[in-house]
Amino acid sequence: MMNNSYKSVMARKNQIMQKSVGINYNQYEFDYIGFDYEALLSEGDFTLEEIRKIQYDNGVGNTPLKECKNITKLVRKVAKPSFGARIFIKDEALNDSGSFKARRASISCYQAKKMGFKGVIAATSGNYGAAVASQAAKYGLKCIIVQECYDSKGVGQPEIIEKARACEAYGAEVVQLSVGPELFYKFLLLLEETGYFNASLYTPYGIMGIETLGQELVEDCLKLTGKIPDMVVCTNAGGGNLTGTARGIKKTTNKKIEIVGASVNLYGLHMADDNDFNKKSFTTGHTGFGLPFIMNPDRSDVPRSAARALRYIDRYVTVNQGEVFFMTEALSVLEGIERGPAGNTSLAAAFSLAKELREDQIIIVQETEYTSAGKHHQAQLAFARENGICIYFGDPKEEIPGKSIVFPKSVDLIRSVDIDLNIIRKKYLQSQFMKTKTLSKKDLNFLIEETNSSLDFVLSEIKKYDITVEDVK
Repeated sequence: MMNNSYKSVMARKNQIMQKSVGINYNQYEFDYIGFDYEALLSEGDFTLEEIRKIQYDNGVGNTPLKECKNITKLVRKVAKPSFGARIFIKDEALNDSGSFKARRASISCYQAKKMGFKGVIAATSGNYGAAVASQAAKYGLKCIIVQECYDSKGVGQPEIIEKARACEAYGAEVVQLSVGPELFYKFLLLLEETGYFNASLYTPYGIMGIETLGQELVEDCLKLTGKIPDMVVCTNAGGGNLTGTARGIKKTTNKKIEIVGASVNLYGLHMADDNDFNKKSFTTGHTGFGLPFIMNPDRSDVPRSAARALRYIDRYVTVNQGEVFFMTEALSVLEGIERGPAGNTSLAAAFSLAKELREDQIIIVQETEYTSAGKHHQAQLAFARENGICIYFGDPKEEIPGKSIVFPKSVDLIRSVDIDLNIIRKKYLQSQFMKTKTLSKKDLNFLIEETNSSLDFVLSEIKKYDITVEDVK
């Protein structure tokens, strides 16, 4: 009998994770801190067209690209003359299970079945759980979803509870836990006890699945407009959404498309804090995930995360909760498309960013998500009121996460805020320099690719620390 204490299970976490995905991560490691990222992303030896066929055969992909003509008109009312880009949305809510995460789940479940696993497990409180459960049903796999759902008083987030309902509707078993460190422990324990496949968001399979979305964005835009998009806005949390989309775009065109990440500003709220847990109105796509994961991608449930947004992101912006709720309502009443708030994070950002672009330019909101029951913005706002959140119309800049939600009293007040990517790059490098005092040439090149920067930038940061670089003069 194995020792199943918290300390013992966490001590063997890498062993559990590697066995549960069938990937020997050690073979990709080199020297002091680096690893062969592109080699890891070739696991499974899939071509983009093979992935596309797997998805198409299982109710995933080929979602429509829709122009938001009325929202574009609204942008142009508050933009400078001749400015206000055309806004399109890639309607990922029309995937089976209702979100872009069906793309990630499709390849994970395909691989699990191919490798002979009897079931799949995912630790998620979001749309990914429903996506894995849906795809598992298609492949005849057992499915367990582990959720962080309640605070210590037993009060559950309505959005998470709705997602549990969806998972169970697809035949999955849902394990619901209160906020805290027991989520990862329970997840590892279940992987070990069942021998099921770890359908992690952060495996190569999870990223490969989204590459088709990037491919479709380019192809759809060309068909509809005769041009490629100028900008693609991706809601950013753990980084896989942006990573996979950007990789798919790069595989489809060599023309430059600006990749923008967007997160809801939840500054001041701690995601694992019992008091803060129900003070937020977004369970994903917010800075509580976006910033920690972009600065430390390997904090995930696999030894090396394939979701590495900093490699691909050109610009990172935040929007406030009130702005996202406002744009969710605008999408419904102006375009006749009712979709979930989390997916509309990128729509709120796109509304602001479109004002910077000319009328002949194109901006694509990379995904939408389904909405119903607890996922609906009205349910989220009702829950916020129950938790003492003040809700009113005014200037969104006044919003204080955990205390207020401020809808814009006029649309010209919808303004995304840029995060300095160089600060993020420096924090990422700092975290790497804490692991070693020596770097090889390969490590140095790895860090340049990881930060999407330059040799001079990385060397300038190395000088601030007691780091030796081998064979570099």
